[in-house]
Amino acid sequence: MSGSRVYRIPACGAGSGRTPERLLLVSPAFHGYHRSIAAAWAQQGFDVHVHCYDDYATLGMKLRNKGLIELPQKVGLGRSGARVAWDTGRAVAAIRQVRPHRLLVIKGDSLGEDFWAEARGLKVPVMLWLYDDLHRHDYSLDFLRQVGPVLSYARSETEELAAEGVDAHYLPNGFDPEMPLPQVPRTDELVFVGSRYPNRVELLQSLHAAGVPVRAYGRQWSRHPVDRLRTWELRRPGLPAERDIPLAEAYAVQAEAAGAINIHGLQAGHAMRTFEVPGMGGLQLVDREDVAEFYEPGREVLVFHSAEELVELGRRIVADPVWGDSIREAGRRRSHAEHTFAHRARTAQEWWA
Repeated sequence: MSGSRVYRIPACGAGSGRTPERLLLVSPAFHGYHRSIAAAWAQQGFDVHVHCYDDYATLGMKLRNKGLIELPQKVGLGRSGARVAWDTGRAVAAIRQVRPHRLLVIKGDSLGEDFWAEARGLKVPVMLWLYDDLHRHDYSLDFLRQVGPVLSYARSETEELAAEGVDAHYLPNGFDPEMPLPQVPRTDELVFVGSRYPNRVELLQSLHAAGVPVRAYGRQWSRHPVDRLRTWELRRPGLPAERDIPLAEAYAVQAEAAGAINIHGLQAGHAMRTFEVPGMGGLQLVDREDVAEFYEPGREVLVFHSAEELVELGRRIVADPVWGDSIREAGRRRSHAEHTFAHRARTAQEWWA
């Protein structure tokens, strides 16, 4: 089908005389995480081919997506079937082009039955990685029991799936230590990079009202006219804000800020930034006590339980950068030792069916 795009990352450390297996990674384009994940799997010795099922890369594809899918949905016309058909057809074409020995699907939230039928027809190991919550997917338990190993980023949801007979495994998110970072100046601001949800607005406005310098990044915060059109919204919170930034720049901005805020809300597992911020040398303020599974609170990250506590920590970070730098360095060391995408890929090799 027209529009199928596949790129390749050769296996690392080739030369042993053994032909590496072809791994097809079928992934959302979200923030370019597929590049880091593909590189991590290449480090495990796979010849990795990547297809992003929702990457509308050309101008024509972008216009088609906006005009024929997003705009009708905004006015109440159901167009999810059109998106599924379009994404599925291109993903099926990618399978036929690569003919992989193994198939790793991340999310797959707009891939229809034709894709999974094509995958079953390969008769190769298939693995599905859900790096966000179950409720964001429409998969039935029967499907998840049959698809192969299912990797979940949340321990609670892994246990829930396993109790229902799914071959489920816990795989937390991670970060890419090889990401080349642009040069950005060190700031005395706290920053938040991500989507705009009510709880996030409330916390950032509390900092702003208390006089703690804070800045939000993302299309839902930005006042740029293009971003207002992209999000179909005109109103914005009264906060200092910037447009979307690429993943590498987000890494750099969070690393060089006085502190980077990680607000999960109702997510079951830990978001990517839980590992990205300390991994790139940033000082993380996180709203989850269970971050202690990965980092030592007070030494490698800072945990807050309320807006008042976030304000107090924010003021101390700005006033005492030496204290903050000690936490940065400890978090960075822990991240590089345990929480890269390469660590996650190495763990997942045990679960191929």
